[in-house]
Amino acid sequence: MKTHLGGFGVAFRPHLKTAKSLDVAHIAMTSPEGPAMVSTLREAEYFAEGGVRDMIYGVGIAPGKLARVSAIRVRGVDLAIILDSIEQAGAVAAHARSAGGSLPVLIEVDADGHRSGISPDDGATLIGIGRCLTEGGAVLRGVLLHAGDSYSLSDPASLAAAAENERLAAVKAAGALRSAGLPCPVVSIGSTPTARFARDLTGVTEVRAGVFMIGDLFQVGVGSVAIEDIALTVLATVIGHQRAKGWIITDAGWMALSRDRGTARQAVDQGYGVVCDLSGQPFPDLIVADANQEHGIVAVRRGSSAALPDLPVGSRVRILPNHACATGAQHDRYHVLGGTGAVGAVWPRINGW
Repeated sequence: MKTHLGGFGVAFRPHLKTAKSLDVAHIAMTSPEGPAMVSTLREAEYFAEGGVRDMIYGVGIAPGKLARVSAIRVRGVDLAIILDSIEQAGAVAAHARSAGGSLPVLIEVDADGHRSGISPDDGATLIGIGRCLTEGGAVLRGVLLHAGDSYSLSDPASLAAAAENERLAAVKAAGALRSAGLPCPVVSIGSTPTARFARDLTGVTEVRAGVFMIGDLFQVGVGSVAIEDIALTVLATVIGHQRAKGWIITDAGWMALSRDRGTARQAVDQGYGVVCDLSGQPFPDLIVADANQEHGIVAVRRGSSAALPDLPVGSRVRILPNHACATGAQHDRYHVLGGTGAVGAVWPRINGW
């Protein structure tokens, strides 16, 4: 991803919410100090403790969180926030005045109707927010977009078009601010699919992506990664059989795998995960077809002629996740495997808000 985006001459800001691990962050970031994106203030605090100094908190700010943001910033961390309303801008401006310190803000712009943000066509609101911030003592740093609707696509041409739509929306919003005499030094866009398939990033200053660093089955369905690129598996043990039903029972239920069923909306439904041998090689059409809290029900995909593998009680398997962020959130560490399959390191990760 670094090499790909470097070819466009833009900065890369990896989203650390996927791994929530300083060890992974040091591989993903371009320097030990960042830049980086986080999705919770707990992440911001954790990565600040680890020496990361350039972060964006990528969730719309609530007034009750501003004191915590300032507490992180006074530790020498350039933590920026995002917002998409005059009400938020007013609260931020008031906090900046009372706290007596600069507070950098990016205005969230809606690239595709997926979630939050102001329409790039709504110049009046963009300018109104910008003026509220700059006149109130905050620092307008730029605009930020997330093309979340790209997750519903799967062919390269459509993904490239989504990336271009995101770029055009960003450039238009930035232009509206600049034409009103407002600063907009940062034009930040990103999602793993659009970062992967972007063909032109003219007018963009930085790109963000997160899931790419681990990969998951949903991104395989989108086409952003190949199944062999997925770096994360859950190690599970066979604890029983229901042979008449064609089931193998494991000790990895939804508490280990997560409840995420995002692939159910894709062309290939991967159940709760794809089942692999210990080397990470998938068994033909073998998935976790259902899951209880601590039980995984492994079966051959419906309609497949593949045979159920012979996995006696005590056998171990690896399960590829539907959503790396959600599966990772069920655990507090990663066991890092060397070339021989032995654990070569243990990397802690954090959860919480």
